[in-house]
Amino acid sequence: MYKKISGTARTLRYRYHKSLPPALYPWALARLYKRAIGQELNLKHPRTFTEKMQWVKLYDHNPLKTQLADKYLVREWIIDRIGEKYLIPLLGVWDSFDEIDFDLLPNQFVLKANHASGTNIIVTDKNILDKNDAKEKFDKWLKISHAYISFELHYRNIVPKIIAEEYLRFNVNEPEDYKFICFDGEPKYCWIDVNRYTDHRRNVYDMNWRLQEWKVHNYKHTDHLVPKPLNFELMIELTKKLASGFSHVRVDWYNLQGQIYFGEMTFTSGSGFERIHPSKYDVLLGDMWKLPN
Repeated sequence: MYKKISGTARTLRYRYHKSLPPALYPWALARLYKRAIGQELNLKHPRTFTEKMQWVKLYDHNPLKTQLADKYLVREWIIDRIGEKYLIPLLGVWDSFDEIDFDLLPNQFVLKANHASGTNIIVTDKNILDKNDAKEKFDKWLKISHAYISFELHYRNIVPKIIAEEYLRFNVNEPEDYKFICFDGEPKYCWIDVNRYTDHRRNVYDMNWRLQEWKVHNYKHTDHLVPKPLNFELMIELTKKLASGFSHVRVDWYNLQGQIYFGEMTFTSGSGFERIHPSKYDVLLGDMWKLPN
């Protein structure tokens, strides 16, 4: 079973992978895949969704993927494609933590590293923010290239920065996160993450909002029915505009009572190391994915 690694193990893995010559990347990636998925990796003839994701990590070098994986630079592309109104307001961008003037920030905001995943700090009250701890984290995060954790090489040329975005909140709950799985510009499924920081649950729906039996990773379904979000058809329309031109991409959104906000573009969801249950759906999704030449 795939497990998130600790910070220390992540750093050691990063250093080891970065020291490898590129010719050994397939070998090292196959080891990671076997540990996570429990299957041998076939890079010559990938069949499943998780296998094909390993292939694109190594061999799909579309430079646009680097821009769109950058949480700062993607904003300009979003404005051009669908308009600025779908972006979470940007409060600031800096090259280092020491440049941040917290007096200019509101009481609540979210700090993010633009070049990685899981490198966020949610600030609900800046008066009690441990700035020393936050600085220590971002100083470390900005030194690590996400490309070498598990060979997501399109992250390799992102210039690390810190951005601050407005803090979104829906009533007293964390905002639901809607993630559309797209192939050749067409959204096929949407999974929704609920209570991500407390009791993380995940449901997968088709485009008619029918709950699917399959699961991503080991997340349980919610105990209650999740209603189709307001303006769901608009979310599908916007997703198509962003996903156009890519063999596969995951497009993420927040939807606060019908107000839609762009989350991110993800080309290697979970780095392809999250098991799909039952495994036949790993094959089904893989069959939908036509790899680029």
